[in-house]
Amino acid sequence: MRRRASVIAAVVALVALAGGLLFVGTADRAAAPAAPTAGPTTAANAVPTTTPRGERAEPWPQRPVVRLRFQVATDRSRVEGRESVRFTPDLRVCELVFRSWPNKPETAKAGNALTVTAVSVGGRAVRPRVAAAGAPAGSPGSLVEVPLPRCVAAGTPIDADLRFRLTLGADTPERVGYSPADGMAWFATAFPLLGWERERGWVRNPAVDLFGETATSEEFRLESLEVVAPSGDEVLGAGELVEEVAGPGGTRVHRFRADSVRDVAATVGELRVVERAVGGVRLHVGGPVSGTAAPLERWADRTAESLRRLTALLGPYPHTDLWVTIVPKVPTGIEFPGAIQFGDVDPARFGALVSHEVAHMWFYSLVGNSQGRDPWLDESFATWAQAVVDGDEGSYQLANVPADVVGLVGQPMVFWARRGSDYGPGVYQQGGAALIAARQKAGTARFDEVMRAYVDANAHQVATPDDVERAFAGLPEVLEILRRVGALG
Repeated sequence: MRRRASVIAAVVALVALAGGLLFVGTADRAAAPAAPTAGPTTAANAVPTTTPRGERAEPWPQRPVVRLRFQVATDRSRVEGRESVRFTPDLRVCELVFRSWPNKPETAKAGNALTVTAVSVGGRAVRPRVAAAGAPAGSPGSLVEVPLPRCVAAGTPIDADLRFRLTLGADTPERVGYSPADGMAWFATAFPLLGWERERGWVRNPAVDLFGETATSEEFRLESLEVVAPSGDEVLGAGELVEEVAGPGGTRVHRFRADSVRDVAATVGELRVVERAVGGVRLHVGGPVSGTAAPLERWADRTAESLRRLTALLGPYPHTDLWVTIVPKVPTGIEFPGAIQFGDVDPARFGALVSHEVAHMWFYSLVGNSQGRDPWLDESFATWAQAVVDGDEGSYQLANVPADVVGLVGQPMVFWARRGSDYGPGVYQQGGAALIAARQKAGTARFDEVMRAYVDANAHQVATPDDVERAFAGLPEVLEILRRVGALG
């Protein structure tokens, strides 16, 4: 779900010859068919009403503990931030590595910037090393390396405190921005994100110039997220809203917390909010008070239905809340753990967009992946789940994958950055079609059972293609299809 400064330049048009449907998408905005609503569900693609109950893996006991504070300026164009992290590595380390993803090319070119202004480790000030790592010249850099006074052994807690400043670009078609006309600001993956992968170490994926994500992070316990905003503003956040109290100087402090997330999103502004209860999940849908192309109630209904169907297919939704923001400047949709940004479209016409983004709550949020190294592990799987729950599997056929991307689904983002227009067909269309074909070959009941087991076994982790291969080892016909499209190396 990404977007470029020029929306037209960012859009990848994928034509599914079967049925003659035109798919328009940019990265996570992908696979949004210009069709009315999902068609009827047939016996072949029916979503099971019950699924095998496996034991879902628990979060990493030594996961980082994070406290965040965002103080939003009165005009919503800037944010002053503070982050405290307690990190207990599972390998020996001599430094900490944080990623400033608002400085990646597409986001920085839209006028956004994240600048780390101060760092301390164990209460002592440290001067960080900031490197571009793909960020454009003149930006603050996307790679922040914090040297430790001395190397520490695995299992040793490290306490770090960071101050940072977030500059928001006006009317940007990005995950970070603000709109004076709409009276709102939105920012996600907009803090120094600890770039650690268990058993592998620090992640230094380059911030490539492509609309797709390249971030990687383990889950962390969000002990506190404080958003300090003008007192009249509504705030959509991450996790559970636990408190709203008066703050200094005509502000209000909104406090959230979450047991285990790998990223954070927030929206602040003059918003109208619609809420629903979906099973035990609290759904919040917000948009500008000036109005949206479709009523917020329609967004809430469509999101709630996708949430119900995906829960039936993949198991329990992994968060207490789902926060959805309709952002007029965002072209289609972007996912974050327990939160989604949608563009101002009519969900009745782009139903697949809703299901795709909600599916990311399982594929990326719950079962993580290195988005720079293995982008197919969340995008292909989310496309597959979207097609299944919407009864739209026929739109994804391996025979219709463009010849120049066949066998390339497992390539990393540095590869797709050199072939930007091929990313949608190569990963979304091809990967989704491969999983759909594998499901049909193995039998829907057996495939869905193994997929559910894969989700449960790899929950709260950063999965790899090896994990997929292990999960489907008993279904060689599935592995054969995945190898054919280049998913398993």
